[in-house]
Amino acid sequence: MSKEYIAMDNALVSGKWALEINELRLIGVILSQIPDNTAIDPKKPYYITKKDFVNLGVEPKNVTRDIRLACSNLMDRKVFIPTPLGDLETRWVHHVLHFKSDVFEELKKKYPSSKYDEEFINSLRMHNLLNALSVLDKSNDNVMARVVLHEDIIPYISDLKSCFTTINLMDIFSLSGLHSARIYILLLQWKSKNTQNLSFSHLKEHLGLQDKYPSNKDFIKRVIEPAIQEISEKTAYFASAEPEKTETNRFTGNIKFKFHIKEKAKQVSSNQKRDPDTIDLIAKMTDKQRFTFASKLSDMPEMSKYSHGTESYQQFAIRIADMLLDPEKRK
Repeated sequence: MSKEYIAMDNALVSGKWALEINELRLIGVILSQIPDNTAIDPKKPYYITKKDFVNLGVEPKNVTRDIRLACSNLMDRKVFIPTPLGDLETRWVHHVLHFKSDVFEELKKKYPSSKYDEEFINSLRMHNLLNALSVLDKSNDNVMARVVLHEDIIPYISDLKSCFTTINLMDIFSLSGLHSARIYILLLQWKSKNTQNLSFSHLKEHLGLQDKYPSNKDFIKRVIEPAIQEISEKTAYFASAEPEKTETNRFTGNIKFKFHIKEKAKQVSSNQKRDPDTIDLIAKMTDKQRFTFASKLSDMPEMSKYSHGTESYQQFAIRIADMLLDPEKRK
């Protein structure tokens, strides 16, 4: 993966879609390869490796199966994105090329080589795969698939300037519940408000469960409560959900979510004063602003004295972003 944080336009976040965890891993790997605030070519291919999935929590012995299944399933997954004129019905990916391991190993041995004749090169050109050769030659991580996103999705993940949600990939994939990650992403959109009311029917559409759990009580017990508990236990946020009821104790059809970042335990003495060097503006930054600012800081030559030396620019930027968020880490 190229980065730990990804971003989605809020229209995509609040759209109607549901993915299995490995399909979400696949999307996460792709989005992590997209540079921030940059327009991308809709035809650009993204290469998925075994290492990508292992880094996101997949058992190495299952990684080949999980990537292939995720790629195949994702071809059939629809997404409904709200627009000013109605819902756009589209798909996540345009096409997927599944690499065969034996072909992959053979290519790595031979390329680049004069043994590749003109007929072979022309065949790759016909399939629009000529650029794949250099990727295969340079990769040591066992490339498993080449994915091209659907062009309808590109505006919602590329060159985002406003109205987007920043998502920590490792937070998502610490969640094992079937619906936990989707609910977590949905709630992140409203983290600045701390609360959000959703109707049961609307939430079921978000999760692809329109035809399941006709009883709201079962839906709460089997879907909402396990997800909320896992989010609160495994991520940086505390979440709760409370169904709204009438005076006669009947469900109104709405559920109120509360969602806020956890307060870190701090031992502060009674005579401790506020650090005058702490800048209030930093605390008011959005996650996206904070990480963009940190990335720029990490590139400044005068910041090199603060680096650990063994960390990459990306790792250094992430550490700076953490320091901006938590004043205690700047001491």
